[in-house]
Amino acid sequence: MAEKTIPMLPCVTVQPIVDFYTALGFEATFLQKRPYAYAVVERGDVELHFFGMKQYDPAESFSGCYVFTDDVDTMHAAFRAGLKTAYGKIPRRGLPRIGPLKDMSYGVRQFVMTDPAGNSIRVGQQISEDQRHRPVPKGTFARALHIADLFVDSKEDLPGAAKVIDRALGVEDERPTPTQHLRLLVLRGDIAQRLGDDALAGRLLGQAAAITLTEEERESAADALVRLEELREVQEEVREVREVREV
Repeated sequence: MAEKTIPMLPCVTVQPIVDFYTALGFEATFLQKRPYAYAVVERGDVELHFFGMKQYDPAESFSGCYVFTDDVDTMHAAFRAGLKTAYGKIPRRGLPRIGPLKDMSYGVRQFVMTDPAGNSIRVGQQISEDQRHRPVPKGTFARALHIADLFVDSKEDLPGAAKVIDRALGVEDERPTPTQHLRLLVLRGDIAQRLGDDALAGRLLGQAAAITLTEEERESAADALVRLEELREVQEEVREVREVREV
């Protein structure tokens, strides 16, 4: 026997959902608006179903699913390109949005994407046979990064992650390595930006950009450096919009 699990996810109306997923390269294989809203989108072996709920609030959503792939980097790049074509830019905060690629402590490389209905779709690739959470590091800054990463990309608890990082950055009798410092500042800047505190995000990302790294350190911090450039682009967009409004 062959079995298949298909997630059924809520939304307010189905058309924005269909538009979003077709931008990602999915095909809308079913679309019904009466007697109740229902849609199906498919991309390869990935099949997602959506049903309409008039009283549903995307901002309060806890629903989602996990998609495993054997090439998460290519899928991430394809999704970003599709969203940029559809929306004119890559949506990095609000709804919808797509997050950065990151190696997680439980043996997967993943990114989190949130659709217009607030459904979180995690897309990951197994990079280790051991899928258990790694032990929490003992070092102050390694521990902070470990916990904050889990809060941001697994629990989606941004305020909780911010507290962890702020506590680590406030330590006075220890200093992080340049790579740790960069990653802490970039992640905290990312959180600040997603929470709407652009002034704080700008300061943190400026500090991160000023850190000098060796070639070896740049290689180990490659994902954080990519995210830093993306976040600074968003800051520039925000600044330009603010200047236009002030004219």
